[in-house]
Parts: sequence; structure tokens; C-alpha cells
Amino acid sequence: MNMITPARTLRIALVGNPNCGKTALFNLLTGSRQKVANYAGATVERKEGRFTTPQGHDIRVLDLPGAYSLVATSPDEAVTRDICAGTYRGEAAPDLLVCVADATNLRLHLRFVLEMRQLGRPMVLALNMIDAARRKGMEIDLPRLAAELGVPVVATVGIRRDGARDLLAQLDAPLPPPPVPLPADTDLHAVVRRILADCVTRAHPVSSELEERLDRWVLHPVWGPLILAVLLFVMFQTVFAWAQPLMDGIDAGMGWIGEQVGHLLPEGALRSLLVNGVIAGAGSVVTFLPQILILFLWILVLEESGYLPRAAFLLDPVMSLAGLSGRSFIPLLSSFACAVPGIMATRTIQNPRDRLVTILIAPLMTCSARLPVYTLLIGAFIPHRAVWGFLNMQGLVLFGLYAVGILSALLVARIARRGGRGQEAALLMELPAYRLPNPRDLLLGLTERARIFLMRVGTTIVSLTVLLWALSSFPAPPAGATGPAIDWSLAGRIGHLMLPVFAPLGFNWQICVALIPGLAAREVAVGALATVYAIGDAGADTDQAAMLGQLLPAHWSVATALSLLAWYVYAPQCVATLAVIRRETASWRMVAITAGYLFALAYVMALLTYRLALLF
Repeated sequence: MNMITPARTLRIALVGNPNCGKTALFNLLTGSRQKVANYAGATVERKEGRFTTPQGHDIRVLDLPGAYSLVATSPDEAVTRDICAGTYRGEAAPDLLVCVADATNLRLHLRFVLEMRQLGRPMVLALNMIDAARRKGMEIDLPRLAAELGVPVVATVGIRRDGARDLLAQLDAPLPPPPVPLPADTDLHAVVRRILADCVTRAHPVSSELEERLDRWVLHPVWGPLILAVLLFVMFQTVFAWAQPLMDGIDAGMGWIGEQVGHLLPEGALRSLLVNGVIAGAGSVVTFLPQILILFLWILVLEESGYLPRAAFLLDPVMSLAGLSGRSFIPLLSSFACAVPGIMATRTIQNPRDRLVTILIAPLMTCSARLPVYTLLIGAFIPHRAVWGFLNMQGLVLFGLYAVGILSALLVARIARRGGRGQEAALLMELPAYRLPNPRDLLLGLTERARIFLMRVGTTIVSLTVLLWALSSFPAPPAGATGPAIDWSLAGRIGHLMLPVFAPLGFNWQICVALIPGLAAREVAVGALATVYAIGDAGADTDQAAMLGQLLPAHWSVATALSLLAWYVYAPQCVATLAVIRRETASWRMVAITAGYLFALAYVMALLTYRLALLF
């Protein structure tokens, strides 16, 4: 046996089927001491963390992508297989494999455990959700199961503070010997049946009345879609209602910072750079962080509760109308947060054409980066009043923008698939047990998203707003010149050059200027508008970002605002999205097709919106 010494870092890998609670266990072990990257030479996400056992052993843990089998059918499963087998290029084999299995669904999960055993590497089986199994009347003989499998077996509960106690004790013990592989011609299904018969008993009949009752409603052909529609509707309503007090507080705080800096510095270029460039630009975007986090909170809750796979199953007939399957639903829902992870999530779609079409339409889902633009324009031009006594009109407009994006995506998919589902197999997926989301996991997920967003603010967004400030400030107008100084700047000249192309959409040259940095990140357009109008407004020497909502109606018509909203529903103004499409498809042609059709849609729909708004 190999002894683990405190001076040595033990490398372990968590591996298991999707929905086994593996990530919850990873979060329990590592807390905030984790980082996310990509494996070298692959687009598969790499999640790694560190922790220390009660006896002081340093552990480095990998949370591998979920896999149903070592016979890989997706890039995620291929990486998991190769890491576990020790054949992944540039990656050493883990010292110990911790195979996580759902104790309530051993019939499905044990087959994968047996496949892992065939690798002949040191291994521990973590029976997760053991508390739920006991509530269902299942009694699992852990010592006997360990003897049958030839590996140590521990019970875990990934959502409890002390739920990994037995696993930590096992990690403090000497490494177990590698299990002896079964003969190559072994029928693993037969072995699973024998193990279940020998090791699992039921103290009383299984009672799943609550889950069955919930599923009768959630998966009902009529009530199920209605419940989903209500959930999505409430989600978009709360994005406005819950976030507003927090947004007001952040807005006031950034305005106060701008004022203090303005008082400390004398009039000049440095003061203008810090107040109108850095603080106004960053503050106008940071203000929308509460909305983005509320949207992510909803997605995390739906995922953690076990509802998302049911929604995918429920929407399979709807997706079939677009020539896709329910497998496309989860990547598309992820794209509401950000199209980048949504596109990466399409690796689980086995049919290549369905995967490609899902990638093409993912940018049409209204990502969180659009929220700052939507919120600014809706707040400035849509009245804040109740509809039918209990609905928020601004929330209704936001829901409508999301709905337009979804319907457009389904139409594009239908055209791309030419009305057929191709060779995609019938949708078969595991429906996990319902569970209450773990507040710790929700907090970690929101913290990670906030960190990523604030890093973008501190790097990309601030850099672009400073660049825009420079373009808007130089060259200075000549002596005796009339009109706003920005008219004489490089930004003003660029905006006027673009104006003939975008004037039919109702855009002015200031909007044209804001579209340019928006190519790097959509939300930067808000900071760009704040910068342009703050510098162009002669009497403004304080933070203009907070005044942008009141300032725009004096410069734009309602038709222009609606046209810009339509533009942002479709325009692919995100370099990161185009980059991940190139990486996932290995084709510049697909990048050109995606950018081309989205720009064409954006222009046509903005033009129609503007003309119809003028007409009515």
C-alpha cells in the first residue's frame, strides 16, 4: 500500500454520471478554493480545487465532466475517460479515483462504477445522497458492497456541512490497492443485478408519492408547459423588481465616488479621464450586476432542484417543431446567462447537425450582457406602471424581448434543419430526484459569476471606455469652434462616417459610436453612451452615467429606442461568442455564417421596427 504523507499532495478525481451530486460534493470539499479553466488542447471545462483533510493532508481535486460510460459519445466523456485512464496528453493520471454514485439510483450508476473498476486504478466509491436513499426505505450494506466491488465504499451527503466526513477519513487512510478487473466478456448488467440483490434491501415499500405527484403536474402535456411559461415569466419580472433597490444603491455609490474624485482633482484631462471615462464607464455597467446575479440565481435554482432535465423532456415536442430535440434545451437555457457556456454545453448533443444548429441559434438567446442595454432603454422609454393591476409593464417588455429571441431562434433552426430532425435518436434522459438547492452551492455559483463579471469590468470594459474617452476627447476643437467638442473628435468623425449606413434605422451618430466598442462586449455600449453624452454635454462635470436614462429621451425618439432594442435582440456584438464558435466548430466559415446572418437579421428587424413605430 502507498502511504500518504503530509508533505505530499494527493491528486484525486471526482467522476460519475450526470446528476449524481458530484459538483455539490466538490463544492463541499473545496469551498471557494477552486478555479475553472479549459483542458489543454480541448474546449472541455476543467474544474480544480484544493483542500486539507483533518489530519493535514493536502488534496488537489479535479471535478471531471459527467459521463454515462467510458465508451465516449461526446468530447466531455472522452476527456473524462482519458484522464481516468491516465492517457490524456499532458495530464498525469490521478492518484485516486473517487467514483460518485447516486445512492437512490444504483441500478443506473453501478454499471459506470464497474466500468471504472475495469481501469485497474486505486478507487473509492462515494455513495452520495445516502440520506435520500434511506428516506425511500433503501438499506445498503456498505461493507458487503465494498467486498463485491473490491473497493472502499463510503456514504456522503453533498449538501450537508459534515456530509463528506467518511470520505475525508478515507482520504487520510493509506491508498487502497487497485481493484482486480473483471473478465473482458463479463455482462456488467448481470453483475449489477446480482449486486443489487445481495447488497440492497428495502425496509418498507418505497414511497415516492410527492415526486410522483409533482411529476404528474410538471410533466403533464398541458399543465407542464404552462408551469414552465409561468416560471420563465416570473423570472423575468423579478429581474426588474428585485434588482431595482440594489441598482439604485450601486448607482448612488458610483455617483458619489465620481463627485469625490471630481472635487479632489483640478479641471483638466486627468479629471475628465477618471470621472467621465473610468468611473462613468465602469459605473454604468456595474449598476446592472444585481440583475445579472438574479438571472443566474434562477438558472442555478432550476438546475439544482432537478427541474431542468424535466423541462428538457417536456419541451422535446416543441423543439421537434424546429427540427431539434429536447437535448438542445439546456444549452439554449444556459445561453440566457451567457452564450459562451451555452455553446460549450452543446457537446452533450450527439447528432452533429443538431449540435451545429444549436450553436448557430445560441446567440439569439438573450444573454445577461444584453440586460444593461435593455434595462437602460426600457427604463428610459417604457412607462413604469402596472398592467392589469399586478404586472409591471417594463417587465412585460423585457419578457417580450426574450420571447422574440426564442421564437426567432426556433424559426432559424427550422430553416437550417429544413424541417427534419435527421437521425437524432429519441430523447432518453435520467430524471433526477427533486431536491432543495443547497444555499452554499448557490452562493459559490453567484460568487463565481460576480467575479467573472467584475473582472470584465476591470479589464475589457474599463479599457474600452478609456479608449472611447480618448477618441471622444482628441483632437480638441480649434479656437472659436462652435458646437460640442465631441463633434471635432475622432469618435465624432467615425460616428458621422457610419451614419449613412445606420440612419435608415433611426440611429444617430452617437449610437454609431457606441456600437463599435459593443463588438467586444455588448454591455460596453451603455458605458460608451454615457461617455459620449457626458463629454458632449457642455455643462456636465459630474457622473453622467446616472443621468443617462433621463438624458436619452431628449435626444432620441421612442422609435429610435425600439429600433435599437430590436438591433440588440439579434446583433452578434460579442467577440467571445464568435471565438468560441470558431473553437467548437473548428471552422471560420461557421463564424462568418453566424455573424453574417445575425447582422442581416439585426439590420432588417431594426429597420422594420423603426418604420412600424413611426407609422403607429
